[in-house]
Amino acid sequence: MTDLRELLVASERHLPGFVFRTVPTDSLTGADRQLLSELFDASFRHANQAHLEKLLSQLRTVSVAICDGKPAGFTLSDVRIMDLPRLPEQVVMLGGLACVAPKFQRRGLMLELARRNFMESTPRWSERALFCVRYGHPAAFRTIVARGPSGVPRPDVRPTAWQREVGRAIADAYGEERFDPETFVCMGAGTPIGYPIIDLEVEPLDWEVFRHVDRERGDSLLGIVWMPDAPPGWA
Repeated sequence: MTDLRELLVASERHLPGFVFRTVPTDSLTGADRQLLSELFDASFRHANQAHLEKLLSQLRTVSVAICDGKPAGFTLSDVRIMDLPRLPEQVVMLGGLACVAPKFQRRGLMLELARRNFMESTPRWSERALFCVRYGHPAAFRTIVARGPSGVPRPDVRPTAWQREVGRAIADAYGEERFDPETFVCMGAGTPIGYPIIDLEVEPLDWEVFRHVDRERGDSLLGIVWMPDAPPGWA
């Protein structure tokens, strides 16, 4: 099974016809922001544009893909050195919104955009890192967090005290004021973030860890996983 670190630091994928651009979010022009907004609308039903604007103010890096002059996708993320509970100066990767227009999906584009974001953001790839994303659907959570032995949360497994403390610190980094450390649910403000326009096949068991997530309220599930492995005492 391929390790998440291997996926993110692997050499550039062969994606003919695509042009990539990775820049700080604070350098985006009005035209750039409009492009991201249109991609969000193209990739999600009922896309909440206020959510996109909030992320642009929180996360420092964006990668955009263009194909034949047309916007194909983007990802937002950040890499920070944080003092986590019991773990000073820890590399933390904060994943954000990922959008790929329907006609460009299932080509590995989202992973390549994420790779470019994270490689641009930190030179400290030799160190242990905590990868974090807020999820609205089990498909991506299953692929990244659930498959890793250090991933939190897990169905019917209460997070340890340390895991809850770290979860709270990461929720704070995302600006989440209504975070439940028992379920790792980030409670929304009452408006859905949006619903991805893609066929996502998941099993009923995959929804179990999402049972407290109210997507109509704008909730998400915070998922965290260590790479390549967890610090001693994590489990």
